[in-house]
Amino acid sequence: MSAPRNCAALPIAWRLGRFSIAARPRAAAACALLLLLAFLLGLAALAMGRGGLTLARIAEIWIGGQAATAGERLLLDIRLPRVLTGLFVGAALGVSGAVFQSLSRNPLGSPDLIGFTTGAATGALLQIVLYGPSITGAALGATAGGLLTAAVVWLLARRHGRLGSQRLVLIGIGAGAMLHAVNGLLLAKGNLDNAILANLWLAGSLNARAWTHAWLAIGAAVVFIPPVLLCARRLAILEMGDDLASQLGVPVEGLRLGMVLCAVMLASLATGAAGPIAFIALAAPQLARRLLDAGGPPVLASAAMGACLVAAADLLGQSQPLELNLPIGKLTGLLGGLYLIWLLTRRRSA
Repeated sequence: MSAPRNCAALPIAWRLGRFSIAARPRAAAACALLLLLAFLLGLAALAMGRGGLTLARIAEIWIGGQAATAGERLLLDIRLPRVLTGLFVGAALGVSGAVFQSLSRNPLGSPDLIGFTTGAATGALLQIVLYGPSITGAALGATAGGLLTAAVVWLLARRHGRLGSQRLVLIGIGAGAMLHAVNGLLLAKGNLDNAILANLWLAGSLNARAWTHAWLAIGAAVVFIPPVLLCARRLAILEMGDDLASQLGVPVEGLRLGMVLCAVMLASLATGAAGPIAFIALAAPQLARRLLDAGGPPVLASAAMGACLVAAADLLGQSQPLELNLPIGKLTGLLGGLYLIWLLTRRRSA
């Protein structure tokens, strides 16, 4: 009997009582490298600027227990929330994209393209334009807008009691287009001062992020990513079809509804914390899948990849190439558009 051709791809399992964990060495190594890269990018973002706060000095303050000067403390209080917001917003968007792409069985099924992020932006814009800027109000508005958009798209995409993956993508794209027009109308007809602030928020930026934004993004990741991790294996089974998943004991509709709720909350709260940041939810899961070369939704790898992409985009935006200081949402939109063209070209030739 011949041995498997690729023994490194076989999973390694650990069992503790009723619980067991299985991991492939390549996937575990890739996730560890991505997490390390995200950490290093965060440290590099903390060290940027003219404050003289080097990586060695950050280590002395955090690990060595040395007291920071007033200037250093100010930099840490400003930069650290920005960095943490970017990392956890990227993680939340990456996992949200992984869930939607798994449920729709389509690499284009990300919350950016199927309208959920646009719906979250509409809810936040309503709050900002009508009542003025508020961190809590924008977060609540984004959550309500994302959930309402998801509910409408979900109901319209169902036929004969089942959710059609292609219908979900197409109806979501149509809903996103209408909501984009609504956002433009809100900016045109709202109070001028509030409309200007709303337009700045709509660009998607990590500038002036406070600890409130950071805790919002951290809370979203801590609350809603673990349930997705626990259901990752069932999501992988669901990708093989509803009938087969039902025969294997997977509660198809309950699982799909729960995962949609987690993914919408992740995308909405991330949007509330940093504004709409385009294409992270689209690109992170696809890049993670290619890196891991494994079936099923790469939840942890998508989170780490999303954090890396946002942190790298923020570093690139702060470096001011060609004397331009672009908001991170515009920068990811430019780069993500190129990625989308490449993805569509590959799908056409496949």
